Amino acid sequence: MTLSDDTVEPLSTTPPTLSVRRRWRPFAVRLHFYAGVLVAPFLLVAAVTGGLYALAPSLERVVYRDILSVEAQGPALPLGEQVERARAVHPDLAVTTVRPAAAPDDTTRVSFHDPTLEEDRSRTVFVDPGTGRIVGEQVTWLGYLPLSTWLDGLHRHLNLGEPGRVYSEIAASWLWVVALGGVCLWVGKAAADRRRGRNGRVFSVDRSGSGRSRTMNWHGATGIWLLAGLLFLSATGITWSAYAGAHVTEIRSAMNWQRPQLVTVSEQTHAGHHGAEGAVTDPAAFDYPGVLDAAARHGVRMPVEITAPAEPGEAVSVTEIDRAFRWTSNAAAVNPTDLSVTSSVDYWRDYSVIAKLADWGIRAHMGSLFGLLNQLALLAVAVGLVTVIVRGYRMWWQRRPTRGSNRAVGRPPVRGGIRQLPPVAVVAVGVTAVALGWFLPLLGWTLAGFVVIDVIMGRVKGRAVPEKGESL
Repeated sequence: MTLSDDTVEPLSTTPPTLSVRRRWRPFAVRLHFYAGVLVAPFLLVAAVTGGLYALAPSLERVVYRDILSVEAQGPALPLGEQVERARAVHPDLAVTTVRPAAAPDDTTRVSFHDPTLEEDRSRTVFVDPGTGRIVGEQVTWLGYLPLSTWLDGLHRHLNLGEPGRVYSEIAASWLWVVALGGVCLWVGKAAADRRRGRNGRVFSVDRSGSGRSRTMNWHGATGIWLLAGLLFLSATGITWSAYAGAHVTEIRSAMNWQRPQLVTVSEQTHAGHHGAEGAVTDPAAFDYPGVLDAAARHGVRMPVEITAPAEPGEAVSVTEIDRAFRWTSNAAAVNPTDLSVTSSVDYWRDYSVIAKLADWGIRAHMGSLFGLLNQLALLAVAVGLVTVIVRGYRMWWQRRPTRGSNRAVGRPPVRGGIRQLPPVAVVAVGVTAVALGWFLPLLGWTLAGFVVIDVIMGRVKGRAVPEKGESL
């Protein structure tokens, strides 16, 4: 993701009375070059894995069609009976959650706590709601089937666990910097072309060009069209990251922007009265229609997930699960004994504006907010980003010397851009870099690494030829 150095005049011939815009350009070009060359591999992996993950819901409907869909067989059996059929498969395991079939041709999911699995995994049995037949079982993670689980892990941490999250955080932290920097350079180049009487295009490609010029046109124009999507993915991706995400969580907590939590433990349970007379704890004994009706009166609509109490005295929680074009995540805690609602979360009432925006952003990032349309949009952004990255590296290769040198790629843009900035601007750059480095630690660390590498390379070259500039 680079722009060629011929978009900036050599520093040695630039007059001292540069405009503010032209003073910034050499610095911006070199920063964009380094960020593009060194961070682009992380962005490329994130784009490919993210594009695959965006298609996971649609792929699962094909891969797991035998357990997700059945032929409608008339009225559904009582949900309690469906749960009993599932329990017969694993009589020694405790039921944790139930997802009733949302349509006659959907299956009911009954999940069990299996101590032989990882802590956050469940053994899920799929039941035909019309016949009670067991159509299969899978190990699930937070309701996600194995394919989505694997692709999610690949996108978040390359399935390497916590150490692998470094790659995705570097990608999310730098994506907005590279995107905004590239757009500024591209728009600035178009404006300069217009001042020279040329056709300065921004949103379209000049097909009359060839070679590096044509590649740059596609690189810049595509980046312009992708800008909103890239900024969105960067912002929402940062909220999930390990280091920057912790800062986001602290800010949301301090400003009371967190997601409201459903209270399922009653005051009596807090006081230690767990053995209340008549308490219902067996999931098969729940009055499921009564529980669902009680939750529906508080705005909780199908499809939902029913979570069994962890211990006597606790309520059954009923929570809306994601589906296309569902904006809410309402939830209710229902006493399974008398079917009273002990607590509820009303999305429009209890979520702050920021909490709503964060929730919608995360669901859109995952491709669930707008269904197939959402997934195709994410795939388009991912493919577009891959083409921008590939063309960026191609531009670097096209700038290689064609004679008199055996270099495989072009030289970096000229050094010393920061020297052209006014002292106040240099201080502003330093303060901004420190602030961003604190909030986005991996951006700060990698930026510091770029500067160190740049200084070392400059010093090494300075011993062979007279130094023409300083870092960045």
